[in-house]
Amino acid sequence: MSENEFDGAPAAPRNSASDAPWPVSKFSNGLLEHIRKLGTVWVEGQLAKVTRQGTSTFAELRDLVEDMTVSIHKFGGGLPADLQNGDRVAVLLKPDFWKKSGRVSNQVFEIRKVGMGELLERIQRLREQLAVEGLSSPERKQPLPFLPNCIGLITSRDSDAEKDVLQNAKLRWPEVQFKMIYTKVSGDSAAPEIIRAIQTLDADPEIDVIFVARGGGAFGDLLVFSDEALVRAAAAAKTPLVSAIGHENDRPVLDDVADLRASTPTDAAKRVVPDVVQERANIDALLKRGFVRLANLVDNQISLLAGLRTRPVLANPYTFIELHEVEVADLIAGARDWLSNLLEHETKDVDHARRLAVSLSPQSTLDRGYSVGRTEAGEVLRDASKIKAGTKLRLRLAKGETTATAD
Repeated sequence: MSENEFDGAPAAPRNSASDAPWPVSKFSNGLLEHIRKLGTVWVEGQLAKVTRQGTSTFAELRDLVEDMTVSIHKFGGGLPADLQNGDRVAVLLKPDFWKKSGRVSNQVFEIRKVGMGELLERIQRLREQLAVEGLSSPERKQPLPFLPNCIGLITSRDSDAEKDVLQNAKLRWPEVQFKMIYTKVSGDSAAPEIIRAIQTLDADPEIDVIFVARGGGAFGDLLVFSDEALVRAAAAAKTPLVSAIGHENDRPVLDDVADLRASTPTDAAKRVVPDVVQERANIDALLKRGFVRLANLVDNQISLLAGLRTRPVLANPYTFIELHEVEVADLIAGARDWLSNLLEHETKDVDHARRLAVSLSPQSTLDRGYSVGRTEAGEVLRDASKIKAGTKLRLRLAKGETTATAD
């Protein structure tokens, strides 16, 4: 925050030449001129090393993210009595330069403690922005592995959070492995350290899931887990990430983007690492259920086969053939009777036709004493008036033939 933007600061003077260097006084005067032109500036940071000397107060103002500090002082009245080391403040500063000593000083004209309401408002704005970007959407949360082989744990060294996670995880699944990265979990440098740890573990192919753990604390102690850069680093991780800050009432923004929010480090271990005793019990129960179902299936099939074997068609396989054998015999007998009747009827028809043919045959006529006369050429004689005398004739009798001559 500033009343005079830095973009409006005067341009730097042109560099001097090596053959015509500036004297110290000229450099100091130029530096003083530029610093005084900066005017007053509102700066936000964290108070540190506060000391009071009479009516004057000296302190350092630390950056909230980077490892940077500036010295500040206030003459006449000093800082408000309720301000202490670690407080987050906004300070109206006027930088000055002491030419004689070459020291830059920052005089405090006004100082305001950044209240809880303002912090909560900033955190809420960050939550809303992350929601708009979809980073806190349930759809983007990654599923946790059923049985993680290696867990990356980010926490402070020798902390209760570390002990809780390791103890509960090992009790549940002794084979689980951990890779630890110890960082600060509060203060100015905590966020950059945690960000680097997340990025390191996310790049490690052996890591199946990442824990960010802290054993609870006051609201101010948990502010680092609402740091925007840290939250975005957690959201960008490709490895599933678990937020295990150890709190109930205060919910840092890290919970919103984490793939799993655990209320405590112990809760994180229980929810991510399966209980080997319970899993073995589940397997035994499933095996028993499987054996029971298989035994029932086999018994049912045996009963079915027994029932099929008692059926007549299987008790005597020839029953089916015998039933059809009688039917076939009946069909054969019927076919024979039909064929016999047909032959008898046809025989009668043939006899009748034969007798009819015999009765109509010329031979029958000849047998009755008649004869057939023909010329030598074989032409049958039908008209006696057409026969010339002396014509040679052939006569067909009932038995044999003879010749004659017409008179």
